[in-house]
Amino acid sequence: MWKNRKDLRDVPGYVRKLRLGRWVIFDTDVLIWSFRGDQKAVAMIGSQADREASIISLMELLQGARSRLEMKNIRGFLQDADILPVNESISHLAATLMEEHALTGLQVADALIAATAWEVNRPLATGNVLPYRPILGIELKSFRPGKVRD
Repeated sequence: MWKNRKDLRDVPGYVRKLRLGRWVIFDTDVLIWSFRGDQKAVAMIGSQADREASIISLMELLQGARSRLEMKNIRGFLQDADILPVNESISHLAATLMEEHALTGLQVADALIAATAWEVNRPLATGNVLPYRPILGIELKSFRPGKVRD
């Protein structure tokens, strides 16, 4: 089980990365922009040596796929990313976030992604900061799409 964990193959490197804070969780919208060819999204994702996404983002991407080929491309693209599962702690935190912020427009998927970022103490790169802004304890990396290549 542990032999497949990229982060545990090089323990000193893992500790260095923790200290440097190199990990970033990418929200679904940044991943979507990247798939659409947005140069800023591609650059932002490419600039991170260590990429993470919530399993919720993976499921949202797969839900939006229009063909088996797109699903295959999504899986291939995320092959080098760490996909973070929803565990009991994340579930409880997401429920608390829904209770606190549902009336301001927080959606279930956003609550689960926010809870994941909070739980693992990673910045969340998103182009949709509005639902996340009121949540204390989450560092946001704001993303604005650029030009989509033709």
